[in-house]
Amino acid sequence: MQKLLFNDRDSFRAQALFLGKKINLQTLENYVCLAVMPVMVAVGEHGCAVLLDYGAVVLFNLKPVEKVAFLTKLSSQVSDYFADPETEEVEVHLNIVESERAKEGKILLHDSSVERLQIVADILAKSVVLSHYETSLATVFDQIEPFAASLQRENRSRRQSRELLRQLGTTLLVQHKIVGRVEIIDKPDLLWESPHLENLYLRLEDEYEIRERHNALERKLELISRTAQTVLEFMQHSSSQRVEWYVVILIVVEVLLSLYDIFFKS
Repeated sequence: MQKLLFNDRDSFRAQALFLGKKINLQTLENYVCLAVMPVMVAVGEHGCAVLLDYGAVVLFNLKPVEKVAFLTKLSSQVSDYFADPETEEVEVHLNIVESERAKEGKILLHDSSVERLQIVADILAKSVVLSHYETSLATVFDQIEPFAASLQRENRSRRQSRELLRQLGTTLLVQHKIVGRVEIIDKPDLLWESPHLENLYLRLEDEYEIRERHNALERKLELISRTAQTVLEFMQHSSSQRVEWYVVILIVVEVLLSLYDIFFKS
């Protein structure tokens, strides 16, 4: 039998936050665990939270003071806590006769079963992670365009090239995070045990455009990767040209010294 939460309510708020690079779930203490895969714990008087090890947390039905207290306590378990965490909030409506889905900025559910809230949490967590990296890549793209234009000029800055290359290298780690750890386009393991919730998952995934946004990030990452390769080739070519000029200059100096010996010392 499914365990129901907030059964005395018709609606409540859900908020997802991308707090940092990782949440250490192994060291969580003093929480009542409601479920696993993903981990759900009781929070406050009538709320709960779903925690994802890749750094996201989704809060359900928490009062502002309960939210602050929980996040303050949780902060010690978060690695590389973001100064300004990405967040997304939505209202969840229960006991809906029509089909379960996201509609007009709200999520409609038949009931507040633990499994349904875990599905909602999975989608909201993926959405805030995508938003975080979409913002990061947008910043890098703003730097790529002027640099691409500078490749056509002679007065290119090697310092600018190295700085951009460093930033591009950092950005390429996004691909490992969203594919290797977050597994954006993978279905949650929960669906193996609750296949009846797959339609709900697919509808929410479609409404939040999870796959489309992931594919757009992949295309941007591919472009960034090609740009990084171009920067490397440019820097290598510039270094090679300088070495060639050094060799030419040394040869010319050697020839001049030889001529000097021939004409002035003979």
